[in-house]
Amino acid sequence: MDDSFYRQFGSPEKPARKFSAPARINIIGEHVDYLGGIVLPAAIDFSIDIMIRPNSSNTYRFYSENFNSLTQVNDIVKVEKHTWINYILGVIDQLQKRKFSIPGFDLSLNGNIPQGAGLSSSAALEVVLTYALSKIYKLDLNRTDIALIGQAAENEFVGTKCGIMDQFIISRGKKNNCISLNTDTLEYSYHEFDLEDKEFYLIQSNVKHSLKDSAYNTRREECESALAKIQKIYPKIQNLYDLADDFDISSVSLTLNEKKRLQHVLSEKLRTQNTIAGLITKNFQLVGQCLYECHWSLSKNFEVSCPETDFIVETLQKESIIGARMIGGGFGGCVLVLDNKESNKNYKIELTNSYRKMFNKDLSFYQFSISNGVHEVGI
Repeated sequence: MDDSFYRQFGSPEKPARKFSAPARINIIGEHVDYLGGIVLPAAIDFSIDIMIRPNSSNTYRFYSENFNSLTQVNDIVKVEKHTWINYILGVIDQLQKRKFSIPGFDLSLNGNIPQGAGLSSSAALEVVLTYALSKIYKLDLNRTDIALIGQAAENEFVGTKCGIMDQFIISRGKKNNCISLNTDTLEYSYHEFDLEDKEFYLIQSNVKHSLKDSAYNTRREECESALAKIQKIYPKIQNLYDLADDFDISSVSLTLNEKKRLQHVLSEKLRTQNTIAGLITKNFQLVGQCLYECHWSLSKNFEVSCPETDFIVETLQKESIIGARMIGGGFGGCVLVLDNKESNKNYKIELTNSYRKMFNKDLSFYQFSISNGVHEVGI
């Protein structure tokens, strides 16, 4: 990566600085992070890495090793051709709105986060750039500030109405720990990640998704419209997640889709409580049960799954694997699997073959470890 930066931007006396931000998984609490819910994410050891250096001008120059693409801009205006640039421009836009001066800089980036896998490569780019600019230009941003700026860049500039979870865990991740995060108050606590003889791993469906082009924003709008109707009757309710687990959905005149979205939120609240309790007490069967229930709620109630990820989860369930569910925004991406470390993995071969026969696609399997959040490399 160092060589590619200097090939693109030259090697004057002042060296570039290198920063890295991880990908993330979310164990439970899916599609509630923009509804005031509790989530349980962890940073993992896939990453977006950047090298960056001020260039003493008002010009921004960006190079992506992954796309072999070099771009130069002077104005912070959304672009249509190279959409990866918008995550960078969105961060600059947010910092400028906060009255920070961001002079021109040269940036190269590279990453090994599988694209479209639902592991938050976009949030990693937003966070690593915000963190780097804070260090380089001495902006004195704390890690929560950095997460909020990354979220605002994606919401307001890119146009995806994501919640705070991805940016928060990528900013505040801690090795061998997951975070229980209240996305309403931003209160959080670390939980040591000890699975004993169990392990999490990922199965990539290789169905590429784009949150911006999917129904992600529509799901959020349906939740917001349901909340507005509920607030007319129960004005003290601030978020859908505030509702009691046994809330009578029929007491409010909701559309069918609004009812289904609300049903997922209410049931996910209980699953999250049970999953945290299961991890603490080492009741991994309970954790696995919650993962399966979460998946089928996302598929049937929130309707953000797809035939491919449903097939993977259904097959794993038939094979008596401890637990599995789709993760991320949906409509493709990865399945998170909880299994015994020493279990017979022959089912992987059978699953791969049947998946290829059914969908004419191959599966990818990823091992990972729990990592730290964004950091400067070498510091």
